Amino acid sequence: MDHDEVLALFDDRVRRNAHADGPGARVEHDGAVVRHVGAEDDWNGVLWSDLDEAGADAAIAAQVRHFTGLGLEFEWKVYSHDRPADLGDRLLAAGFEAEPDEALMIARIADLPTEVVLPEGVRLHPVTDEAGVDLMAEAHQQAFGTDSARLRGRLLDHLRHGTDTVRMVVALAGDRPVSAARIELNPGTGFAGLWGGGTAPDWRGRGIYRALVAHRARVAADLGYQYLQVDASDDSRPILQRLGFARLSTTTPYVYRPGA
Repeated sequence: MDHDEVLALFDDRVRRNAHADGPGARVEHDGAVVRHVGAEDDWNGVLWSDLDEAGADAAIAAQVRHFTGLGLEFEWKVYSHDRPADLGDRLLAAGFEAEPDEALMIARIADLPTEVVLPEGVRLHPVTDEAGVDLMAEAHQQAFGTDSARLRGRLLDHLRHGTDTVRMVVALAGDRPVSAARIELNPGTGFAGLWGGGTAPDWRGRGIYRALVAHRARVAADLGYQYLQVDASDDSRPILQRLGFARLSTTTPYVYRPGA
């Protein structure tokens, strides 16, 4: 895999020419900025920008005005190869808060294992209804220790509107949800994104995360996708590297909260 070529494809297809990822959401092009706008529970923010030093501060101020006018918290997703080089510092100066860095990791699906190997007593259950979303939310809370109400609302919207760009699965140990994950498809781009995959602390280190990656790789392969993309934490990055993913950039979420 040619890293520079694949990163350029990702920037062009997934960021610059992004499609809305939820019911009622929209992608807007505002000069050299591409933003995703939806309801309060949707992901709202800047997907891509191509700014220079002369115009960066004005572009940042324009996005703050836009989302503040809508009453929405939003995220500016900055990649380490974005311009200008001090974009993150400019966002901090404008009132954004930086969240932990993540590694942008991409793999060719043809190079990944797709055999699902689960620990004894664990099975994968496809999520197709509200009860399944509740299981995902419970697994998410166990894994990350954070409230999952907003995520639950987004996933229920996908089910209610029959969108086929998100496939979800939960890992059950007996009747207990111990991990959950989803794959978000970007039709026409060749790229699919892996999200979630967090596992309850007492079930970590047994191969569930690797099994969920393999399951979703097989789903994407069957649908004709070429690449999988992950925004990886420090916990998942070593596992993904061993599976065949390469780190192509670093992404930092900068969040603006109106009135904060």
